[in-house]
Amino acid sequence: MKPASGRGPQGNFPSCNYFAFRNALDPTGALLFFSPAHWALKYAAMSDIIYVTRETLEQMKAELHRMKSVERPAASKAIAEAREKGDLKENAEYDAAKEAQGILEARIRKFEAELATARVIDTSTIDTSKVTILTRVTITNLANEKTMTYQLVSEKEADLKAGKISVTSPIGKGLMGKKEGETAEVLAPNGLIRFRIDKISV
Repeated sequence: MKPASGRGPQGNFPSCNYFAFRNALDPTGALLFFSPAHWALKYAAMSDIIYVTRETLEQMKAELHRMKSVERPAASKAIAEAREKGDLKENAEYDAAKEAQGILEARIRKFEAELATARVIDTSTIDTSKVTILTRVTITNLANEKTMTYQLVSEKEADLKAGKISVTSPIGKGLMGKKEGETAEVLAPNGLIRFRIDKISV
């Protein structure tokens, strides 16, 4: 099936080379999924749609509002103040203010584009018979018998300190689709690591 013509229960998924996989053992990869999980696993990598939880969507909206209502007026004010200080050709403060404004506007456009294509993940359809996005997975490193628990999330929500790893980090990709009792193999910078899947929950 061609990506451009793919269709699932949520409609057409456009073709887009959107995701870049990371080579290091980094939990902040970039592949996001939507429910139902088995269908999303097949088509999400082809899509430029961003899949997030309701909490993350609200955080994105709040950040965009803050940038528009607080940072944008402040940037305009900084430019106006710098312009009053003399010749713009030799005004480093003006140049810096204009550059800061450009960076801010780029961030605003990025958030607007992401919100325009954002879709909320339906947590009621999470399948705990295997590892999918938003499941919590308890695993054991077979080399040192160290046990740890991670929640697999989207790129927007990845936070290693909080035990949240992206589904397309190397370890996330290795765990996806595995069932309790199975072994996942993860290629890390220092070699192959094997994990046993001990428990899957929400």
